[in-house]
Amino acid sequence: MNQILDGLYAITPDASPSAEALTKQVAQAIEGGARVIQYRDKHSDHTGREARASALLALCRASGVALIVNDDLELARKLGADGVHLGRDDPDPRQARALLGRQAIIGVSCYDDFSRAEAAAEAGASYVAFGSFFPSTTKPNAVAADPGLLTLAREHLPIPPVAIGGITPQNGGLLISAGARMLAVVSGVFAQPDIASAARAYTTLFPKETH
Repeated sequence: MNQILDGLYAITPDASPSAEALTKQVAQAIEGGARVIQYRDKHSDHTGREARASALLALCRASGVALIVNDDLELARKLGADGVHLGRDDPDPRQARALLGRQAIIGVSCYDDFSRAEAAAEAGASYVAFGSFFPSTTKPNAVAADPGLLTLAREHLPIPPVAIGGITPQNGGLLISAGARMLAVVSGVFAQPDIASAARAYTTLFPKETH
């Protein structure tokens, strides 16, 4: 599914509202041009997570965009989501690939570590994410990453690089120019009063063929 791995990558806020409210928010992000949605929820119980993820998957299927589940490999498998995003303490990409199948989108957080990105690509990841590039309210203590990592990844890896961390419509163009194929955004989209317009401000940063 690498053909869809470009453009705005909208990540749901950690303190998720009800399934109905969250689905409405994500629908607005998709209206604004989001190409990939990541369901990220560190606080809800299993039942709540499954209900929200199921509702989002139905929306994403109807909208033709991918739904990625953060961290929870079993939930992604159970629902038949498009893929999973793995952090430092999550299973190996090979394990995720074996469980979810050849077509699954497997993303890996690489922080400021290019060698981790090389290993992820070798292990069968679909994309690698670097960041934080700017101060982030979502992860205020995240390591700082240099835009040069995006250039290295674009030049030397067979999979697309994603930029995350404090990205705004004002600074996102720099990261796209450096090599980012996707901009991953949380509060820049979902904390805004008009989610669709906020998303559109990011999608217009990309070359026209990607949105």
